[in-house]
Amino acid sequence: MRKKKFTITNIMLLLLILIILLPVTLLLIWTMTERWAWPDILPQVFSLRALREISGRGGALVRLFLSSILISFAAALLSVVTGALTARALVLYDFPFRNLIYFMTILPFMVPATVFAMGVQIIFIKMGFNNTIAGVVLAHLICSLPYAVRLIMDGTEALGSRLEEQARVLGASEIQAFFQVTLPLLVPVILSAFSMSYIVSFSQYFLTLLIGGGQVKTFTIVMVPYLQGGDRNIACAYSAVFLGITLVIFGLFEKISERWSKNVDTEFYA
Repeated sequence: MRKKKFTITNIMLLLLILIILLPVTLLLIWTMTERWAWPDILPQVFSLRALREISGRGGALVRLFLSSILISFAAALLSVVTGALTARALVLYDFPFRNLIYFMTILPFMVPATVFAMGVQIIFIKMGFNNTIAGVVLAHLICSLPYAVRLIMDGTEALGSRLEEQARVLGASEIQAFFQVTLPLLVPVILSAFSMSYIVSFSQYFLTLLIGGGQVKTFTIVMVPYLQGGDRNIACAYSAVFLGITLVIFGLFEKISERWSKNVDTEFYA
């Protein structure tokens, strides 16, 4: 029975790996394929046009990467700061309209993206944030904040307030107890929230186009038109670069989290 369960687990893991690797493999093949029509198993025409297109952009592409990374980094940083304060208030304190505020934090999940973006654009035009980098960052913040709040709430609930209370009993101030006791233990959760907020911001297209008015350039603003236009060769090349950047960022966050966890006792998550 135990052996059978082990075999089923291995089969499920293998299927999961195939589900992930097969699309990535096809994506990489399409970066060097000009024509691959049904029902042929192999591509009919290979081409390096997409690779030459990307390498030919040189400095412009680097500036585009930096712009996208900085916008997403700013949105993710604001998300975790705001999310940490919001999660702490919702978990540790009881105040009027608490449930309503929690519902408002998850509202972007429930409102259709098109309707949501149109409403945000109208407000931003009146506030003077339309067609600006600050407006795009704030719009991305609204989309990524629910993920940060939910993740940090789970960590805050697991940690509780008992360690802070013990620190207060031993003479620490409220601020000292938070920054020296609670915050170090929440770092792995905060990094997870930062990673999720970053990728949500980095992958935004419609909201960036609408709020940025085409003047704020990000990687998705350049990549998505190729997808919509049916140019799979160049679209897949940009998608491969997009995937590579995302994996590097996630790998960096994972290394930081692992190194931090070695230095800080995080058994309360178990």
